[in-house]
Amino acid sequence: MPDIGKLKKQQEKVKTEIRQLENRQKILLNRKTDAERKARTRRLIEHGAVLESIFPAAAAMTGEEVKAFLSAISRLPEVMWLLKNESDSQDLQQL
Repeated sequence: MPDIGKLKKQQEKVKTEIRQLENRQKILLNRKTDAERKARTRRLIEHGAVLESIFPAAAAMTGEEVKAFLSAISRLPEVMWLLKNESDSQDLQQL
């Protein structure tokens, strides 16, 4: 039968390993969050650059003005048709 001192030492070792694994998990989650944030930032910058290259006036607009502009464009019949057809083609590709 193992003595109590040995069991306590083993228990402390296991607790230390658990803390280390929890810390490693936190580090990995932080890295994942950072990577996702950087990817989103990059995507937003790229989309903004495309918007400004197609509509140069957008560079001088405020965020609310750009939002209103894009909202107005999205309600045009031609745009609604294009968006619907794009959505339908994506649905077919997923089948």
